[in-house]
Amino acid sequence: MEFEVNGYRMHYSGFGNAADEPLLWLHGWSGTGVDWKYIFKDVPPGFRLIGPDMRGNGASSGFQGTHSFRQSARDIFALLDHLGIRRAKVIGLSGGGIAALHMATQQPDRIIAMIAISAPPYFPAQARAIQRQFSFASLPETEQTAMRERSRGGQKQIDWLMEQTRAMATTYHDVNFTPAILVTITARTLIVFGDCPSPK
Repeated sequence: MEFEVNGYRMHYSGFGNAADEPLLWLHGWSGTGVDWKYIFKDVPPGFRLIGPDMRGNGASSGFQGTHSFRQSARDIFALLDHLGIRRAKVIGLSGGGIAALHMATQQPDRIIAMIAISAPPYFPAQARAIQRQFSFASLPETEQTAMRERSRGGQKQIDWLMEQTRAMATTYHDVNFTPAILVTITARTLIVFGDCPSPK
């Protein structure tokens, strides 16, 4: 399904019974709204799962200009309005988790509960070093193939995704959730974060 929002065409998918409680799935950067299938075997019972392809990702257009997770949050609120959904629960992975944090701070009363997975409050120096050097060629061949399949806008979209990833290394205003901002969240929140152990 698609609709026009804030100057681009958003693609989104819906799963489950439309009468059930809405649950937003927000994918990671360069992912798609159907990536929830890597997390759940089936739609969680009692929920209507909604999976948008965020701006510039997957089958959505919008891969021009400068990306921000803050704008993605506004886009997703527009999707909820389009669907007639006032309040929802949210699961966000990585970049999707960042968008969820923006949603929960932009309009706290609309987010009932959320799970933010691997969503940092800011990008530390180590992450920025990786972002600065990020390229399509640096990805394993399997991920290159998967990205080509996911990115319906072809190489132009992939180039934009790479460019925006590198731009994150020098952007400080978009992912900057200070304690003063985080304290405005009213949703019941679960933070899931981990790290790999250092090799011995």
